[in-house]
Amino acid sequence: MAQTLALPPEAAGTAEKKAPLRWSHPALVALAYAVVIIVAQLVIHRNPADYVGPDNDDAMRLVEVRDFLAGQGWFDMMQYRLGLEGGTLMHWSRFIDLPIASLILFFRMFLSPEGAEAAALTVWPLMLILPPIFFMGLAGRRIAGVESMHFSMILTAFFVLLSPRFVPGSIDHDNVQLGLVALTVAMLVDRDYRPRSFAIAAVALAIQLGIGAETTPFVAVACMSVACLWAWKGEIFAPAAKAFALTLTIAVSAAFFSLVPPRFYSMVTCDNLSLGFYGITSAGCVGLLLSSIFASRLSRPWRIAVLAANGAFVFATTVALAPQCLRNPLADLDPMLVDLWLSRVTEAQSIFSIARTQPDTLGVFYATGLVAMIFCGYRILRGDRGDLFAVLMAMVAINWVITLVQIRGAEFANLLAIPSLALVIAGLRRTYMADTKNLRSALLYVVTILISTPLVWAVGGAVVSKGLNNSFTVATPVKAEESADCASKTALAPIASLEPGVVASASNMGSPLLRFTPHRVLSGPYHRDQAGMLAELHIALAEPQQAETLLREAKVTLLAFCKGDPQVELLAGRSPKGLYAQLGAGHVPAYLEPIPAPAGSAVRFFRFKSQD
Repeated sequence: MAQTLALPPEAAGTAEKKAPLRWSHPALVALAYAVVIIVAQLVIHRNPADYVGPDNDDAMRLVEVRDFLAGQGWFDMMQYRLGLEGGTLMHWSRFIDLPIASLILFFRMFLSPEGAEAAALTVWPLMLILPPIFFMGLAGRRIAGVESMHFSMILTAFFVLLSPRFVPGSIDHDNVQLGLVALTVAMLVDRDYRPRSFAIAAVALAIQLGIGAETTPFVAVACMSVACLWAWKGEIFAPAAKAFALTLTIAVSAAFFSLVPPRFYSMVTCDNLSLGFYGITSAGCVGLLLSSIFASRLSRPWRIAVLAANGAFVFATTVALAPQCLRNPLADLDPMLVDLWLSRVTEAQSIFSIARTQPDTLGVFYATGLVAMIFCGYRILRGDRGDLFAVLMAMVAINWVITLVQIRGAEFANLLAIPSLALVIAGLRRTYMADTKNLRSALLYVVTILISTPLVWAVGGAVVSKGLNNSFTVATPVKAEESADCASKTALAPIASLEPGVVASASNMGSPLLRFTPHRVLSGPYHRDQAGMLAELHIALAEPQQAETLLREAKVTLLAFCKGDPQVELLAGRSPKGLYAQLGAGHVPAYLEPIPAPAGSAVRFFRFKSQD
């Protein structure tokens, strides 16, 4: 059966020569697929309620970009209007702010400021559709020829359609990271071990570190994969290892010095690029570079011993420089925030939570990656290009394991599963085409395509959960509060023209308040705003008399209350005598002066009348 799963390299080359150029050139084919997906996205999302995506991070990114355009410094990552007095130092990257800001400036030449933002926020995520399709296709072609390239692109196209990261208005950095991950894979599967490919992979990994810490485990596995390939292959792989190590050292240094202000050079943080990740990466690169120069001609056992010594050196560097980065960056989060905030964040849910609350989505998050790992394991056991499939399996596995803890890793696992699954599908198609009357091969071919597509798992889960008739209909909210407008421009308009002050509100309202009003907000759903979030939670849970003191201590001037906000409902239930519960029941303390709002508005605003 192994012979049916992939063309041998010489056969792949022959098939590629026979294929017409227009159907075999990765760039041209990827462009055709991307155009179709872009048109589909524009049709599907032709009537958006807002030009900014629904995720809090989309609104927050726009706020950050606006501040940058207004003159905030490149190295100044403080969000002065978030949190307690003085603001919050954000962990995001100017690498994402810069292109979005540039697009806005470009469109301002033709459109109003708001129109320029809308155009930029529409164009940016659509521009990012092409890279993952192209790089996944290139990876498929390098592994098994043109046919595998097409299946890789088709699976990636369906992946993009299912993902919320590539819809107009989505300007969080995950879409860029997905493209960079695809680029890395395409370079690492170069079977000719060309130094250029591995140098490009190194640059992609450095940029990933500069953008955010979400892909740090993937970066680590990619680096270890290159090191293991050197230890296994030896002298034949030495030029690629040298190019990778030297380029990554230079690129991560460039990222560090272009993003980190001099006053923070000695600071170690584990949620963005800092001395910690810079030092650890550099240590590994130096070790690999020296090893590939001086130890490539040693026997394999000796190279493995050198690799183990390098690993010990990197681990020692980690323990000495950034031991806290060996654990979860959110491990130090206050238990109150874990209970009332983090445990409720959708993308932070574990497999156990998903199995309990949304079992119909388990296939979307876990099935595709698991199938890919099983296939890779099979190929490794068969001795068929074991090194290649070990690398592919490792890159899927690290993200799949992350998904067990937090489902935020699912998109990366599903994307990385595509090259190996495309190889299987291409092989099964050839078997079927050789004997189209063979029902078994036809069934196996179709079933493999279906289980390789997360979109199919999503539809299947919905059918099982809701039934066929209800799977494709939009359900009406059970309660009116669930559809409450707590964060639109209209809902927040009553305080938009007031003199800038400090607003206490549920954390989900934080980013929209920063976007639509000039005020500072205590709370936003960001772990670096721990003090501000705790201040808001204590105010919400405290009885009105105590809440007055807490409002004064936090220098709050305005309170925004939306009864339909999920956090408000949670806190009101936890503390029936607390401020939020009392406001929900219509009991307004004397120190809160209502601010007029349109009839039927879901948000009520109050001016805090301090007695000081």
